[in-house]
Amino acid sequence: MNLSFRGLFVMLALSASLMLSAVAFAQDDATPTPAPSKTPTVAPSPTATARPQRAQAQPSTQSDLTVLTGNVQRPNGITFLEGLLYTACSGDFTIYQIEAETGRTITYAGGIRNAHMIYAEMGEDERAVLWAPDFQMNQLVRVRPGNTQTIAGGLEGPWGIAPVSDDAFLITNLLGNTLVAVTREGDLRTVVDNLANPTGIVVAGDLIYVGNNGSTRRAIEWYPRETADAETPVSEAGGTIVSGVQNVTGLALDADGQLYFAYALGTRGVIGRVDPQACIEQGGCGNSEVEVVLFTELSAPLAGLTITPDNRLYVHTMFAPDIYWVQLP
Repeated sequence: MNLSFRGLFVMLALSASLMLSAVAFAQDDATPTPAPSKTPTVAPSPTATARPQRAQAQPSTQSDLTVLTGNVQRPNGITFLEGLLYTACSGDFTIYQIEAETGRTITYAGGIRNAHMIYAEMGEDERAVLWAPDFQMNQLVRVRPGNTQTIAGGLEGPWGIAPVSDDAFLITNLLGNTLVAVTREGDLRTVVDNLANPTGIVVAGDLIYVGNNGSTRRAIEWYPRETADAETPVSEAGGTIVSGVQNVTGLALDADGQLYFAYALGTRGVIGRVDPQACIEQGGCGNSEVEVVLFTELSAPLAGLTITPDNRLYVHTMFAPDIYWVQLP
């Protein structure tokens, strides 16, 4: 089956899955109990001290969101760098630059079909260089002002991206159920297989966090950073961070190391957060231990989860024109 059609089929399947979830929640409002994890866990170190629990505030709701009116028809995937947002439009295959406070929008480059996640860094000319997995074209592309270059092909529904070293990225393949390492020169190597429709990814210190859209039990897992150097693909995670939540998409860290993630509650998009280190030390956090920071009326799946250094959270629902933001406490 052509991978472009496979990608469309998977997205339709995800939408159908969310509709079924809505029926289930309508029939039973009780919080589901997560199934026992089958992945290995990490026992707390005997000398480890307990991490203080952050006081939970009331979650923000749709009424707390501010609409950032950018001139983008179908944004999908968003990132922040130096006061500017960058997003890929799946309607006209264009990358746009948006002023994060005013919404002023300019065309940055063309030639990318559909990017669920974008990584941005400052180039030598003090202008952003963007790295984006093109889900529709199964490629990793590098974007400079007015120029888009294909770096690597042969991906399988690439979704998430995170730098793992000075010269390599980790990319999740939603359709291939793999995690691959791709160098800036385009060399590609599979480092993890046996994932469950992986989406968002974060590299933090010595750990790699991966979201699995296709498994509630394995919603967010962790792997040692050295997994990126494995000569043969790894098939088992180091452990579970979060279980018992549905349809995880984006992952992001704030300045304090808290892990934020987008997921579905029925058909609604929700943003939750956990202390990933505390979850790892106790062998994983269930859904009752997830702090909900944002309930939205937006249809899941949410896309483009981005947190700025001053704790503004930006998010949008997939393919809808509006971009929203809220100031986190």
